[in-house]
Amino acid sequence: MTHPAAVAPWHWSALADTWTLEPAVAALSALLAAGYLAGVRRRRRTGGADGDGPWPWHRTAAFLGGLAVWVWTTCSGLGAYERVLFADRAVQLVLLLMLVPMLLALGAPVSLLADALPAAGRARLRAALSGRTSRVLMFPLVSTVLLVAPPWLLYFTPLYGRTLTDPLGNTAFHLVLVLIGLLYFWPRLQLDPVAHAYPLMIGVVITFVEVVFDAALALVLLYGGHVIAEPYYAGLARDWGPTLARDQFVGGNAIWILGDLVGLPFLCALIRRLIVTGRAETAAVDAALDAAEEARAVAATTAGATGADAPAGDRPWWLDDPNLRHRYGG
Repeated sequence: MTHPAAVAPWHWSALADTWTLEPAVAALSALLAAGYLAGVRRRRRTGGADGDGPWPWHRTAAFLGGLAVWVWTTCSGLGAYERVLFADRAVQLVLLLMLVPMLLALGAPVSLLADALPAAGRARLRAALSGRTSRVLMFPLVSTVLLVAPPWLLYFTPLYGRTLTDPLGNTAFHLVLVLIGLLYFWPRLQLDPVAHAYPLMIGVVITFVEVVFDAALALVLLYGGHVIAEPYYAGLARDWGPTLARDQFVGGNAIWILGDLVGLPFLCALIRRLIVTGRAETAAVDAALDAAEEARAVAATTAGATGADAPAGDRPWWLDDPNLRHRYGG
C-alpha cells in the first residue's frame, strides 16, 4: 500500500490511469465472479432445479457490475487517494455501502447458489435462512439501522482514524461496508430467499428514511464546524489540493448527492417489483374468479339435467379478492 505522503497531486484522470492493489477485494472478487459464472453455466446446461430455463442475463450483468465497481472503488485512483483526501474516502463510503451491495443483490447470487446445490444442501440453506439470526438481521428496522448507523459511527468515533492508519482497518472498511449493505438490500429487494417476505412498500418507505439520514449526516459534516481526523490529515502536510475544511465540505456534499443518486435505481427496482407483483396478484385473482365462475356454470348445468335446485347466485367479486375481502368480513 502506497504511503499517503508519497502520492502525487490529485487529478481527475487518476480515476482511470492511477491504480493500486487491494489484495483482499481483488481476490474475493475473482473468486465470486468465477463461482457465479460457473453457476450460470450449470444453469444453462440443466435449465435450473425448477425448470426455469437459463439464468437471466441482466442478473449476471448486475452481479459482475457490482464486482467491477468494488474493484474500481478500491484499486483505482479512489484507492490510491483514499487515505489522503476526505472527499475521496466519502465517495468510497457511498459506493461500498450502497452501490456495490445493491448491484450484487440484484444479481440474486443466493438463488443461483441454491439452484446449484443438491436437494439436501437446498434444505439446509432454507433452514439457515429461516432461522432466528436471519429473521433478526432481515427485520426491516434492524436492516435499516445497519445501513444508516455505520457512517455516523465511522465519522464520530475513533473507527475512522483506524481505517486511515491501520492496514487491517482499511481492509475492513473495504469489506465490512459491502457486507452491511448486502444485509440491507437483500431483504428489501427480495430477489433471493429471505427469512420473511415483508411488503415491498416497506422498502419504499425505508428508502425515504435513509435519504433523510444521509442528508442529516451531510449537514453535520458541512456545517458542524469540526474537521474529522484533523490531526491525521494535517500531519500529511500536503501542499496541493483543498484545505482540510474545504475537503470535508466537498466530501459532505458527495455523501448527500451521490447517496441520493445511488438510491434512485434501488427505488426504481422496488417500484418495478411492486408493479410486477401487483400484476401477478391480479392475474391470480382473475384466474381464481374465472375458475369459480366455470365451476358454478358446470354445477348449474348438472343441476338442470338432474332436476335439482340450481346453485346460489354469484358472490360479489370483492368478497373473493384476498386484498379486499377482509374489509367486508368475507
